[in-house]
Amino acid sequence: MADRTHPDLILFNGRFATLDPAAPGVTAVAIRGGRFCARGPDAEMLALAGPQTRRIDLRGRLVLPGLVDNHTHVIRGGLSYNMELRWDGVRSLADAMSMLKDQAEVTPPPQWVRVVGGFTEHQFEEKRLPTLDEINAAAPDTPVFILHLYDRALLNAAALRAVGYDRTTPNPPGGEIQRDAAGNPTGLLLARPNAAILYATLAKGPKLPPEYQLNSTRHFLRELNRLGVTGVIDAGGGNQNYPEDYEIIAKLADEGQLTVRLAYNLFTQKPAEEKADFLAWTRTVKYRQGDDYFRHNGAGEMLVFSAADFEDFREPRPDLAPGMEDDLEGVVRILAENRWPWRMHATYDETISRALDVFEKVARDIPLEGIPWFFDHAETISERSIERVAALGGGVAVQHRMAYQGEFFAERYGARAAEATPPVARMIEAGIPVSAGTDATRVASYNPWVGLSWLVTGRTAGGLRVTPARNCLDRETALRMWTEKVAWFAGDDGRRGRIAPGMLADLTLPDRDYFACPEAEIAGIASDLTMVGGKVVWAAGHFAGLDETELPPPMPDWSPVRRWGGYGAPGLGLPVEAVARSCGCASACGVHGHDHAQAWGAGLPVSDLKSFWGALGCACWAV
Repeated sequence: MADRTHPDLILFNGRFATLDPAAPGVTAVAIRGGRFCARGPDAEMLALAGPQTRRIDLRGRLVLPGLVDNHTHVIRGGLSYNMELRWDGVRSLADAMSMLKDQAEVTPPPQWVRVVGGFTEHQFEEKRLPTLDEINAAAPDTPVFILHLYDRALLNAAALRAVGYDRTTPNPPGGEIQRDAAGNPTGLLLARPNAAILYATLAKGPKLPPEYQLNSTRHFLRELNRLGVTGVIDAGGGNQNYPEDYEIIAKLADEGQLTVRLAYNLFTQKPAEEKADFLAWTRTVKYRQGDDYFRHNGAGEMLVFSAADFEDFREPRPDLAPGMEDDLEGVVRILAENRWPWRMHATYDETISRALDVFEKVARDIPLEGIPWFFDHAETISERSIERVAALGGGVAVQHRMAYQGEFFAERYGARAAEATPPVARMIEAGIPVSAGTDATRVASYNPWVGLSWLVTGRTAGGLRVTPARNCLDRETALRMWTEKVAWFAGDDGRRGRIAPGMLADLTLPDRDYFACPEAEIAGIASDLTMVGGKVVWAAGHFAGLDETELPPPMPDWSPVRRWGGYGAPGLGLPVEAVARSCGCASACGVHGHDHAQAWGAGLPVSDLKSFWGALGCACWAV
């Protein structure tokens, strides 16, 4: 029986950055029922303890509210995380290519080696991408797909064969298949500026079966916990269909296995059928349907395809179709009538200005007060558009895309134009809701500390200072954009983002002092202790023994996550023999585990993943 008198947990001997002016620096907090119930000096909090109260000594360490990403693609990213070789945070191309070569040697057919975004060529010491010749030499037989931001993909010869691209394959609208003098594809795919060709090609690769997708999503959430993330807003995504592609995350929510709070937006899927999507969804889904761990958050980031601009700064800004306003108005009226919040992808002010014309027109008929609508990205939003957003009661969710594309933006538009792209400090000054996120996992890394570093230092992941000091944020303001300021965007204003009584008990203890460490170290921070609802979901270092998460190893056994881990590839340099062979899945042989690579290469009927003889059955039956 729950003790409703005493706290469940007391954290003491800490330094809590509460972000609450009423109590800016307490040393202890008490938690009951998943929420903070009290805070103050150690002696006062410890006096609240009962017989069942747990106590954790924080050893004088700094504690922050849990970080919340205002725009990410966790649902989509989780389904494939275990299959992806992440170059996020890897500092040299030589290391990245060594990882690729080693992964190609252990990846069984018909699987691919996939590097699906989250990095920029400028983060490498060499300041370049690999050549196609280098990729083919590293992986002559295993298909390799490398996505760089939203601008290009690199495929080796094996991948070109796997996807069936040859001299007869036409270029899709807005995309280019680069060809040699004989007309044969070279392996370079370019967004010109539409990234559809990149995603359509990636979609041709094998997918994990549901059991593995569950495991993959859990490992992705744990990786976010490792970085201090306790909540996200999922912005939907192309080909992320509702409700089919939400079944895995919903199952984890039903089973109480989510370690990150997730609010999701519904993203329209088919051009010219957007109104049908939202009419159907507003009949069957209620805003905020769900609970504090998994909940509906409105529409977007795609509302109508005709209003979508593209964020490939290597290409000229695209002009939107003349009829965009009519398409957008039809959808926004449906959302406003149903009191659904919406978010809208908009890179350029030209898009924002035209969208505001529509929003203002709808607002003349349907009051928008109480509906938290906002623009995403807004890299080139103008002063006039900021004023219009403020007058209409909207917000702007910015992401750290310039940390990955700042060099390309400055090259096209000039260093002066990049100085306030986006104008974060000015938007805050104007009083509109502004928060921060990543837009992970393809266009940028999911690491929140890269985003905090960019806000504070103005530097890209490659070290270029694109934002001068006068336009940067101080560390506390930047932290608020990752904590309390995100709450409005998730319909949680006043419920989370600070360490205060009544707030959800989500927190992180960074591995170094965020407020005091050198600026150059901010991007390298990880968490030594992450709690969601008062439960430990990640612990390391001195606190490692507190970890309450039971999680099988990454599945399948050849998963890059087993070898290298997540951001920064913490497993870089380990011998291949260190990779565990047993996948730990439910049908594994208790004696032999699963050697999928050997099974797939055995020449036996193992391609059907659902059959008894498939490679998901015990490997000892297939060799």
